[in-house]
Amino acid sequence: MSVPRPNPVSPAAVIVLAAGEGTRMKSQTPKVLHEVCGRTLVDHMLAAARELDPAQLVVVIGHARELVGGHLAETSPDARAVVQREQRGTGHAVRTVLEEVGTIAGTVLVTYGDTPLLRGETLAGLLVRHAEDGNAVTVLTAEVPAPTGYGRIIRDEAGAVLEIVEEKDATPAQRALREINSGVYAFDGLLLADAVKRVSTDNAQGEEYLTDVLSILREEGHRVGAHVAADYVEVEGVNDRVQLAFARKVLNRRLLEAHMRAGVTVVDPESVWVDVQVTLEPDVTVFQNTQLRGATHAETGAEIGPGATLTDTRVGPGAKVRNAVCESAVIGPEAQVGPYAYLRPGAELGVRAKAGTFVEIKNSTVGDRSKVPHLTYVGDATLGVDVNVGASTVFVNYDGVDKHRTTVRDGAFIGCDTSLVAPVTVGDGAYTAAGSVINEDVPPGAIGVARARQRTIEKWVLRRRAGTKSAAAAQKALAEQEQQESGT
Repeated sequence: MSVPRPNPVSPAAVIVLAAGEGTRMKSQTPKVLHEVCGRTLVDHMLAAARELDPAQLVVVIGHARELVGGHLAETSPDARAVVQREQRGTGHAVRTVLEEVGTIAGTVLVTYGDTPLLRGETLAGLLVRHAEDGNAVTVLTAEVPAPTGYGRIIRDEAGAVLEIVEEKDATPAQRALREINSGVYAFDGLLLADAVKRVSTDNAQGEEYLTDVLSILREEGHRVGAHVAADYVEVEGVNDRVQLAFARKVLNRRLLEAHMRAGVTVVDPESVWVDVQVTLEPDVTVFQNTQLRGATHAETGAEIGPGATLTDTRVGPGAKVRNAVCESAVIGPEAQVGPYAYLRPGAELGVRAKAGTFVEIKNSTVGDRSKVPHLTYVGDATLGVDVNVGASTVFVNYDGVDKHRTTVRDGAFIGCDTSLVAPVTVGDGAYTAAGSVINEDVPPGAIGVARARQRTIEKWVLRRRAGTKSAAAAQKALAEQEQQESGT
């Protein structure tokens, strides 16, 4: 019998520092609002923090605070935004929080809004270590193969952290150490509140650094401990577009591995990209060069790709989507989409329905077993069951001012190159003749014919297009025809 694992120690507060400008991103978008796998950097951190069930969730904002604050209000109403009006260091950011919300009794976790790879389980491990060791502060560290640029962790013989030495201040022996400071800490809230008030600005930048709190607490006899992250990649922040791309690749691989271990076949993980909200049931197959975005969901037996891009789309069991773009669409069980189809918002295909080659469907329902095989635009329409739509058909839904709806009822047959001028209804079992422009209702069982009778003008090309290749071909054919007729 398995014994349930105890829940991690829930913190009194998680403080996410997200006030920086992020100048190396060279972007008008605040750094923490750049997206990785369908979620902003700061939202990734908040998602990890929520796994800890904190009593308070606080985000420090500063640069572009209107944009960042507005985003948080929309996506994270459970998070309290605290404004750091002047960015004067990490210590100042934490002090600003405590001055606004008051002293926090219990464990306070401080982390950053630009670390999308940091897992909730890693933060939970930090909190457990902090509680078990009875530390005043516990720093999250990592063993990295190339520690250049990071502050080094200096420990005593018992393993307690003596200090954090920045690289520029480190001795050659200290530079050789590979354990680095991630900048993520678990603090005793009461000790933090007292120590952060005493952080000095006596440094080259004239800023208040949170690392100084560790020194203050250590000098006062409090224990400073560390928890080593299992994977050093987790603690890497995003400061420029190169690191953003790296984070996206790592997170995408994590997501795909989770899907594959849950029973999804991903034919080529190197060319498939998924967002964090995507859900895939067992026995879904995803082929190469496919992107699954937003809240896309695929049910058992669905096949997606190659070359498909689906956003907020639901794919039913056994459906097949090939080389298609689908946005906010619903694809029914065993339906077929593509190749080279475009399903726009509001497109809904029924059971075993088909949207084929170079077909665009928008705000329309295609009933069970109905087929739109090729070269057709369906806009603002309702198609019943067992409808067949011929090639080059256009549902003419827009009169230049308003959109109108077309209804094609069960069993109807739409001839090739038909234009259905909405609002219009084609009745049950009715036909339209190829090449027709239908602007009046077609009753059940009738055929709608709306085209002029063909008129043929003999030898028009010879008279009106003399000297062209067409005229030469026609002249030759006519001469051969005359020879055959004279010979008989």
